[in-house]
Amino acid sequence: MSQQAVIGLVSISDRASQGVYEDKGLPALKEWLGAALHNPVVFVERLIPDEQAVIEDTLKELADACGCCLVLTTGGTGPAPRDVTPEATLAVADKVLPGFGEQMRAVSLKYVPTAILSRQVGVTRGACLVLNLPGQPKAIKETLDGVFAAVPYCVDLIGGPYLETREEVVKAFRPKSAIKPR
Repeated sequence: MSQQAVIGLVSISDRASQGVYEDKGLPALKEWLGAALHNPVVFVERLIPDEQAVIEDTLKELADACGCCLVLTTGGTGPAPRDVTPEATLAVADKVLPGFGEQMRAVSLKYVPTAILSRQVGVTRGACLVLNLPGQPKAIKETLDGVFAAVPYCVDLIGGPYLETREEVVKAFRPKSAIKPR
């Protein structure tokens, strides 16, 4: 039986958090993860404004108090003055994993030339992996399709639960020595 995973989902948007428009990031994240993971998942969701202190506090709460093994953020990664998600993420990080940001941008560049404006990062905080994703549902799916294969093994390495994926959505990559029999 698969281990339960606690996953934090954070949509970062001034307007959505104020109710000006409907947030589409959280539903897109839940839909993709629900299709991709075999594990029973508890989602801890937050819809917050583009405020660096609020983002930092939210990431710390999810990683430290809620015990999330993975936190996915959506929004706030561009060059606009209010886009501070990467700064907040880096401020609470134990380790930076540059490969995630590089690969997320490489995936997005296949679809839009403006992907070079993205400042997405991947970091660890304790036994939690934090990834900054784009804000649009289509881009969220494209990005997760392109990078999630590396996520389960990263979660293994930092002490999280053994994440099992549905191969028709994404095949997790692990070295043979790290694969547990089903």
